[in-house]
Amino acid sequence: MRSIIESLGRNVHNGMSSAGTGVLLLRAIMLSTRQAWKMRNEILEQMHVVLVGSMPLVIVTSIFVGAVTAVQAVYQMQAYVPMKFLGTVISKSVFIELGPVLMALVVGSRLCAFYAAELGTMKVTEQLDAMSIMAIDPVSYLAMPRFWAAVLMIPVVTIFCDVIAIVGGYLASVVTLDVSSGTFIEGLQMFYKHTDLLGGLIKSVFFGAIIALSGIYFGFNTKGGAEGVGRATMTAVVGSCLSVLVADYLLAIVLFQIVFEQ
Repeated sequence: MRSIIESLGRNVHNGMSSAGTGVLLLRAIMLSTRQAWKMRNEILEQMHVVLVGSMPLVIVTSIFVGAVTAVQAVYQMQAYVPMKFLGTVISKSVFIELGPVLMALVVGSRLCAFYAAELGTMKVTEQLDAMSIMAIDPVSYLAMPRFWAAVLMIPVVTIFCDVIAIVGGYLASVVTLDVSSGTFIEGLQMFYKHTDLLGGLIKSVFFGAIIALSGIYFGFNTKGGAEGVGRATMTAVVGSCLSVLVADYLLAIVLFQIVFEQ
């Protein structure tokens, strides 16, 4: 019993310590943002990594997200709800939840793993120490461009996801589910709200910050050689996914129960 309590206390202490270190890292990134113009080429390069590198995954994932949503909606609505509401169900599901959250989990996991592995390798090979010796701040040179690239580009990726998912749902509805094109489009327009799309994009901004911060934090704190890099990468991905889901719940309450409540 005592060992269980000690283990629990140790884990809680380590978790609180990691949270505090993460907040200090975020503060350092915010302070180094004043050098963003000097680092614009690095930021643009990282934006290219986030956007272009993610597009094949975004396209495939989004098409099937829209198609599966259409199939499941028809299955649930059949004989109970008119098919003119199919477009409404798909659009609201994609804009509010599926688009931002799935992109944060799928694309974010890829990006978070990439950041953690890249920076973790630099950490264990002492490249970060060499940069500090040469009076180059790793936070300004490495962390800040990656952080803002993710914050700026994840919403753009989410927009692509929304559009492609709607197209995938439309194709699945018209081609395989015998729903007319006019009926589907009528449903899209019927209950559309700008706040649905805006809420999803606001979520994706926070998700981008969580993804980048998780990858950077665990990359900077990697220990133990190649094995440590693998462990840090796995921990970063798991931590970012759990944080995204918790943040999704909190943001849903704030945005759709308080800010956009009518």
